[in-house]
Amino acid sequence: MTTTLITGANKGLGRETARRLVEAGHTVYIGSRDAERGRRTAQELGARHVVIDVTDDESVAAAARTVEADGGVLDVLVNNAGVEGRTADNGIVAPADETVDTLRPLFETNVFGTLRVTHAFLPLLNRSAAPVIVNVASGLASMALITDPAAPASFYPGIAYPASKTAVNMLTVQYAKAFPNIRVNSVEPGFTKTDLNGNSGTQTVEEGAEIIVRMAQVGPEGPTGGFFDASGPVPW
Repeated sequence: MTTTLITGANKGLGRETARRLVEAGHTVYIGSRDAERGRRTAQELGARHVVIDVTDDESVAAAARTVEADGGVLDVLVNNAGVEGRTADNGIVAPADETVDTLRPLFETNVFGTLRVTHAFLPLLNRSAAPVIVNVASGLASMALITDPAAPASFYPGIAYPASKTAVNMLTVQYAKAFPNIRVNSVEPGFTKTDLNGNSGTQTVEEGAEIIVRMAQVGPEGPTGGFFDASGPVPW
């Protein structure tokens, strides 16, 4: 049985990924900051629930202890929890208005949260016969795309979210080199309609979750240290 933890899994892409992986036979932990929402989602999907706030050291450590006590191993970690940092009127912070204070919360969740969770669960992943890490990034993390005037990503005006997801991609590359036994990849779900972007996306969660689900199921001979969307490799 494949044991999988998905952070930020009580809604959006995380929930749909959990639903699909439960259907595929995984034992899925719904990682959620909100205990009640997480429990309800787990009950609806036939999954398990673990409280995890990726910005809090003790919460992450407690989640790792829970998973270890249940089975002692983790096969798949999906670092899905993330924030975009929109303004009160659902806008994107302009570069002229970006400060350390507006950027810091995104790095705390998207970058430090990914690092914190990965570090805490590495011992359990290393006990798996075929461990996998999927980091949910964004097309906005691609320097190639965001500097290409013909690419939709180049029209995104903000700093914090692309910078944080580019940092996530660097974590992916470096972890993949450091742990050749673990398949570590970043994925670009596409512009998906979720709470993260104020439901302004053009894709459904079913479409967006496709690449996450696919990369969560790669085998020991599958790719590692890469960046993928539903169509294939994405340029860095």
